[in-house]
Amino acid sequence: MAALLFSPFALRGVTLPNRIVVSPMAQYSATPDGCATDWHVMHVGNLVISGSGLVIMEATAVEPRGRVTLGCLGLWNDAQAAALRPVVAFARSHGQAALGIQLAHAGRKGSVGRPWDGQRTLAPSDGGWTTIAPSGDAYPGRPAPAALDDAGLDSLRAEFAAAARRAGELGFDLIELHCAHGYLLHSFLSPLSNTRNDCYGGDLAGRMRFPLEVFAAVRAAFPADRPVGVRISATDWLPGGWDTTSSVAFSRALKLAGCDFVTASSGGLRPEQKIEVKPGYQVPFAAAVQEEAGLPAMAVGLLDDPDLAEQVLQKEEASLIALGRGMTWNPRWPWHAAEALGAAAPHPPQYARSQSNMRRGDMFRPQAEAAR
Repeated sequence: MAALLFSPFALRGVTLPNRIVVSPMAQYSATPDGCATDWHVMHVGNLVISGSGLVIMEATAVEPRGRVTLGCLGLWNDAQAAALRPVVAFARSHGQAALGIQLAHAGRKGSVGRPWDGQRTLAPSDGGWTTIAPSGDAYPGRPAPAALDDAGLDSLRAEFAAAARRAGELGFDLIELHCAHGYLLHSFLSPLSNTRNDCYGGDLAGRMRFPLEVFAAVRAAFPADRPVGVRISATDWLPGGWDTTSSVAFSRALKLAGCDFVTASSGGLRPEQKIEVKPGYQVPFAAAVQEEAGLPAMAVGLLDDPDLAEQVLQKEEASLIALGRGMTWNPRWPWHAAEALGAAAPHPPQYARSQSNMRRGDMFRPQAEAAR
């Protein structure tokens, strides 16, 4: 049986060469005004030639308060778009993978230092800002955010749409909207972080309302032939929090709004979450979304065993397999997975001689036989 992991997969007008996706991974290496740097050309360039079918760039903020740190990418102005052009150009010139971007807002988890600097809350004198959230409930250990009013909600919808338009103009193949890991849109969804008493809070329909409005704005602003998907935290891993049943309901609503896929991650709302981490531990969330909501699901979380990744696809528990940190540890994972599964992964011609059959000397056999 041919390996499903290396079969193509279509999303609207974009056909991925295989089912391997590189997850967005924050690099905290932008300029203080949110512009991409040479690091991004190297980082993304390394991944688009990896043999994967899709690379999704890191969480990219739609306004200054949407950053986690001062090193996070932004796409709220034309200068930031210009800084991303070399990254996109390299991907188009040398990469075999489709290129996506994740649009995000950090919400109440923003205004902190880079991880390697301790990720402490930034003081105003260090460039920090007042964070925003659906209500005034603080992320544990952080300052209380400002609760968004109607004008703030209107502004955010417009900012997400503007970033989506810029992404389309830059030529990105796909957008993933970040509704996970405790950031702004996830904090609207969870009853543990959204204590509003208006139409954007309360019951499940109220808490889903603003994320669905943002999705609609992004979908309308991005070219119709290119896919838009959503990353969710399928569960908060906390009593009384967002759960898989709610995630299926949200996914059904997203499907009606024109969503093309859901990436089923989890957690991030509060540090006291209790997660049992093991290979494939989030696959049941993807399976629930795909089976019960009828949307293609992307599975994530310790799926770097090729046999396990293939099994998930064969059992129809997900349609796509995403790796994040595993790809920075082993950027040629798709090549190795292809060899293990008896398949072929894309590679640039410059690296043809590094393929296993070439390293064994097979490339010289035709010449030797012709010389006899």
